[in-house]
Amino acid sequence: MPRAVTPEILASLNTIFSAKWKSGFEGATTYYDRLCMRTTSTGSDEIYAWLGQMPEMREWIGERHIQQLVKHGFRIENRMFENTIGVKRTEIEDDRVGVYGPMFEDFGRVIREFPDHLLTELIEAGFNSPCYDGQNFFDEEHPASLYDGGEGGVQSNFQAGVGPAWYLLDLTRSVRPFIYQERIPFSMDRMNFDPNDIGVFLNDEYVWGTRGRCNVGYGLWQLAYASKAELTPENYEAARVAMSTRKGETGRLLGVRASHLLVPSALEGRGIKIVKNPLGEAGESNSWFESAELIVSPWLS
Repeated sequence: MPRAVTPEILASLNTIFSAKWKSGFEGATTYYDRLCMRTTSTGSDEIYAWLGQMPEMREWIGERHIQQLVKHGFRIENRMFENTIGVKRTEIEDDRVGVYGPMFEDFGRVIREFPDHLLTELIEAGFNSPCYDGQNFFDEEHPASLYDGGEGGVQSNFQAGVGPAWYLLDLTRSVRPFIYQERIPFSMDRMNFDPNDIGVFLNDEYVWGTRGRCNVGYGLWQLAYASKAELTPENYEAARVAMSTRKGETGRLLGVRASHLLVPSALEGRGIKIVKNPLGEAGESNSWFESAELIVSPWLS
């Protein structure tokens, strides 16, 4: 005979499934938290008025020069996401719920990795999506100065080519090239397990799900460089030089340091040869050995 689905059985299942979900969530490997400046949102959106203002020291002569946070009005609107799993009542009656353990563990992993997917979409859209200065995030014509009527020409954070894109990033600062904005963190919830619940009555299943509100956006383009040229030591060097010679509004160097090399799986081998192999292809000493930390993304194309 099928067993009765009692509140005690449902409570026990919830404990088991929650533990599996937590195991998958905490065991997942992500990279968005290294690439993004994480912010907590308090409303439906946030406006990052200070983007573009990179403070620089100056000699104190006369009165203080107060740096105004230029209001570019770069806005990130929170989005809502969900994922839901249904377990049929017949599976519980027949005591066949053991097969759901791996599903709930993978459920947790998927939720933990979800910001990586959001960030990947943002990065790959950066060649055609504007950031705070009105130019595409990866662009050859970023205004060198937007303050005090400055006319500093243009600066580029893009190297043209026809291959898969790779990226150099400065992740040494509190401010990052990208922003992960969180309004409501993801957690696993269950429906009210009342046998008379309308959902159970109509669908003959018990439901677990997750809900969260968040989004990603562009931070400082000065801290990122994208290339679609072949990943060679020469092109890698050119990208590093372009980042290290980045200047601020006063014409001073900003001290940008290319600390991380982000590549898709297709370029993992090239990335290893450039920054993780002490020897070059001909057996010579590799000048770029350990010059940056390698991040390989399984989601980048």
